[in-house]
Amino acid sequence: MSQQTQKAVRFLLSWINNTVAVLVAVIVLNKGFSYEGRMVNLLVASLLLGILNAFVRPILMLIALPLLIFTLGLFTLVINALLLYLVGALMQPHFQVKSFGYAFLGALIISIISTALNVLSGNAKVSVKHHQNPGAKKGPDKNNDGNGPVIDV
Repeated sequence: MSQQTQKAVRFLLSWINNTVAVLVAVIVLNKGFSYEGRMVNLLVASLLLGILNAFVRPILMLIALPLLIFTLGLFTLVINALLLYLVGALMQPHFQVKSFGYAFLGALIISIISTALNVLSGNAKVSVKHHQNPGAKKGPDKNNDGNGPVIDV
């Protein structure tokens, strides 16, 4: 499979995972979210959320860097909630978020579900690989054979 095809498949899988995560958030928080009942509205909302995450989120993260450092990264949830609330504002009346509180809870649910789905589908950026350490001792000491797991991020 060519590299372009792999990127396209990875994008589509990520989009599907995010759409499922948005759907779960809408179902769990049904009083805070509304959409016109057609799946195409959720597909467009998750695509728009992905586009905003790709282009606007890095700018917001840079602007909010002191708050991100101070809160040890928890302010990222506020940025995700702002973007979800913005998607609701841009897509009215097809997809609506009733308040920032619901946007915050929805962003939390979407983050957890999409991360879990990306890990389960093999689309995550984190992987565990076994590498052999050429300088490691070999022999009867099984605890230091150089073949332990290494987490590549």
